[in-house]
Amino acid sequence: MKLPIAILVLLAFLNLSASVSVGSKAEKKKMVCYYGSWAVYRPGAGKFDVEDLDPFICTHIIYGFAGLGYDNTIISLDPYNDLPENWGKGAMVRFTGLKNQNPELKAILAIGGWNEGSEKYSKMVSSPSERAKFTNSVVDFLLKYNFDGLDFDWEYPANRGGIPADKENFIYMIEELKAAFSPHGLLLTAAVSAGKTTIDTAYDVPAMSRILDHIHIMAYDFHGAWEDFTGHNSPLYSNPEIDYGEFATFNQDYAVNYWLDKGADPSKLVLGMGLYGRGFILSNPANNGFYASANQPISAGPYTREPGIWGYNEICEKFAAEPGSWTVVVDPFYMSPYTYKGNQWMGYDDQDSLKTKAQYAASKGLGGAMVWSVETDDFHGTCHGTPFILIKTIYETLNGPIVYPTPPTGEPTQPTVTGPAPTGEFTTGGYSTTKDPRPTTVTPPPSQTCQSEGYFPDPNDCGKYYLCVPSGSEWVVYYYECGAGTVFDPSINNCNFPYNVPGCENYPGKRDVEH
Repeated sequence: MKLPIAILVLLAFLNLSASVSVGSKAEKKKMVCYYGSWAVYRPGAGKFDVEDLDPFICTHIIYGFAGLGYDNTIISLDPYNDLPENWGKGAMVRFTGLKNQNPELKAILAIGGWNEGSEKYSKMVSSPSERAKFTNSVVDFLLKYNFDGLDFDWEYPANRGGIPADKENFIYMIEELKAAFSPHGLLLTAAVSAGKTTIDTAYDVPAMSRILDHIHIMAYDFHGAWEDFTGHNSPLYSNPEIDYGEFATFNQDYAVNYWLDKGADPSKLVLGMGLYGRGFILSNPANNGFYASANQPISAGPYTREPGIWGYNEICEKFAAEPGSWTVVVDPFYMSPYTYKGNQWMGYDDQDSLKTKAQYAASKGLGGAMVWSVETDDFHGTCHGTPFILIKTIYETLNGPIVYPTPPTGEPTQPTVTGPAPTGEFTTGGYSTTKDPRPTTVTPPPSQTCQSEGYFPDPNDCGKYYLCVPSGSEWVVYYYECGAGTVFDPSINNCNFPYNVPGCENYPGKRDVEH
């Protein structure tokens, strides 16, 4: 008797799930949690600062992001928030200070990310002397701010303006970083693509597996509003009934197996999972399945404020605010839900789908799971009564119950935060100047003055922005420029592509500054 393909896939997975025994693990699986530090600028209940992170629900926390300066040294991309110097908020020091609450926790700094681009990393790794300069700056930076390692999030070698030699030069780079890290016991990890074409062009997998401590597969963003049809952000398996051609590779199972087939050590692979969904506006509300025609991204959520993407916290709050209005469907191949209401469509992950994906990671003998990112979980517990319900579900599927320390008896004490004392040093854009201990007032751009604290666009140039910092009755102003081909997006307090920023769609961009 022939069984339908969907049933065969489900039976196979259930067999794998049944063979996974949490209690039999000799070593704790990694639960890697990325933190998007710009979430501190989100409004209302979406605002997420370092102290909102529970230090017991992750084995590794990663601070996103540092950048690459014009002189090929590591830099803060937001000195006012990141650093304690120059009267900054010191988020990095507070972040690594979470280890005082959980000494087993590892705090890692990520460099790169999508907005950082690829070309400047390509140029840096092509020169032995510039690699050495970068390596020295990284070691100094990590030790200064008490990080346990670096996560290299170059998106991607040999792509987006890179050259074919990036694949080999990236190996030289991480070899040299690892050699410099070893005397200090620092970890070296990397966030990598889940796409077959990018894996082939960007990565020497056996060499990366040999050098890196773990490899974080970004197994999400397989589909999104850059396409003109619906698709799930992060399917577990391919659906052979509808996924044709390259779309048959757009799933987590294919990505994991491809990395393994290329020579990756399974114990070093960490499966990435998204705590968010990607959504569309349907061309025809009656056609609401996968690959349905879609003419634009779903409207922005109240916290992330970016069209086409909602955090899980925004999704579950939407369900609570509009009970019974959204239809939820779980695909038997993708093993993840999608939901629709009228012409709105969203593919996302929930507790059940993430539990299934964690079971899958364990069944494949992987090193653990990774999430992007903590600040889009239901971190207040608004929807489920339990804060961080998604991360906790993954962690407990992999490792069993989360163990919190027994509260001490007696008078409570404030935790000690280790890190550098504030100084007058301010670093940005690849250069450093020593400032007078007293802040100085800088004249803001013409026709605009500081009225409140925060980031603001330059009224005369979409590619520039500035930060207003109060100092008594005066303002200190810091100026920034976005990378080539991007503009400042005030809705996310970060740089973005011009077509995503109203009024800047026709921004011509600029050439990289040469130093």
